[in-house]
Amino acid sequence: MNATSFAELGLRPEILRAITEAGYTTPTPIQAQAIPEVLAGHDIMGGAQTGTGKTAGFGLPILEKLSANANTSPSPARHPVRALILAPTRELAIQVEESIKEYGKHTNLRSTCVYGGVDIRQQLPIVRAGVEILVATPGRLLDHIEQKSVNLGQVEIFVLDEADRMLDMGFIPDIKRIMALLPSKRQNLLFSATFSNDIKRLADELLNAPRLIEVARRNTAAETVSQSAYRLPQDAKRAFITHLVKSRNVWQVLCFVRTKHGASRLARQLERDGLATSAIHGDKTQAARLEALSMFKEGKLQVLVATDVAARGLDIDDLPLVINYEMPHVPEDYIHRIGRTGRAGATGEAISLVAPEEEKHLAEIEKLLKKKILVETPEGFDVSAAASSRPLRGESAAAGSRRRREPRAEEHRAEPRAQETPPQAGSRERGGDVEARREPRERSGPGETRREPRVSRDEGRTSGDARRAEREAAYAKNPDQPIVRRPDAGGAPASGPAAGQHPHGHAARRAHPVPALLQKRQVPEAEKA
Repeated sequence: MNATSFAELGLRPEILRAITEAGYTTPTPIQAQAIPEVLAGHDIMGGAQTGTGKTAGFGLPILEKLSANANTSPSPARHPVRALILAPTRELAIQVEESIKEYGKHTNLRSTCVYGGVDIRQQLPIVRAGVEILVATPGRLLDHIEQKSVNLGQVEIFVLDEADRMLDMGFIPDIKRIMALLPSKRQNLLFSATFSNDIKRLADELLNAPRLIEVARRNTAAETVSQSAYRLPQDAKRAFITHLVKSRNVWQVLCFVRTKHGASRLARQLERDGLATSAIHGDKTQAARLEALSMFKEGKLQVLVATDVAARGLDIDDLPLVINYEMPHVPEDYIHRIGRTGRAGATGEAISLVAPEEEKHLAEIEKLLKKKILVETPEGFDVSAAASSRPLRGESAAAGSRRRREPRAEEHRAEPRAQETPPQAGSRERGGDVEARREPRERSGPGETRREPRVSRDEGRTSGDARRAEREAAYAKNPDQPIVRRPDAGGAPASGPAAGQHPHGHAARRAHPVPALLQKRQVPEAEKA
């Protein structure tokens, strides 16, 4: 069926009124084909690129079918869950529920969205009050089922959106647990931007004699998106993004990376380069992710750095540019990435930055698309200078400049210097041997070890004797502390206790002076008389 208006699709006036107010006049190809089939009660296996209107393709007929039993009763029993929509990410779930709420604002149907990352206690009163349309992520839905806040016994329509991403994220066991709780008699709708063998196996288990709807060749990107690539070293990619954004003076640039840590690091670096930047990924709180998305949609950010998981729910009107900072390891993810631009018939641009080690990923993507991606040369950008000026990870630009100046400082320090003559024993006051050990080290050339001059045993012994002589001379100047004499040079000990012998006959290992307060007072002869 090739409908030219939504009125030809058999939708009720309340829904048509909401569609008109949203600014839609002509259905997209996926909507024109899917809506009549869903209204007829068939299971659907739909395939289309992202941004072609899949949400309205299943959302509008669901509203049409459930509106017959809509009511305004306050009783939760009058508002059971009759349509369940599963989405892989929080952002996508929020986006779908917002569209459902907008299309059904003139009906009496209730809808809500439950997802992880927020306190479940905030969602419990809403779902317990009763909703006809429930949009959820698999994990949080199971949490509600365990708390008995959601009953799926009256579900009539089950929708699996972005099924390929569900497989990638490992949600299939959770989906099968949820399917076991659904009534056996129900209508199933499966939508996916790409089709793989795993998707086909899942469709065989979920769907019953499905109608296949494809509006474009499988595993292809939107024709409205111009694709290009630049071969750059990994060290020059960040500087190229800064050059590209500033030279074009563009805002709302979506930049993809593979890891959460890499997203945060790149956002910090671009912020230091003077670009208004934020990041969204799985480690961010839901409030932080929503705030970043809101600023990006309002045009307050030049660059938004995102991971593949977080990007599934991004639906920004007239998004001008998508940059693949790192090439995806899964070729299908490339289609989802660049599908964030060129949506709803608008034009967009996708640029991929390919490092030498990422050439194999580019080849796999071209094989999937069955076409070559145009490789261009950066204009007005010095690749070698950008690669050499990049600071280390976690290092500021000032620290990077200090690190680059270090070789000149090394050359200055490596100039030959005259070696100082070691001091002779007794030539200095206390600590002559310590000064000898502090002599400057020999500077060696590249690849040679640095050696330090050693102090011979004779020199150390002589210096030690000099220290003892100095100490005894200092003690002799104090009349309250007698000098403790040590054996003479010949080795014959002096007689008496003062010669290092303990008064009780024990040999003294070290001859320390006796403090004046601990000495026995000597009685003068006059007092004895």
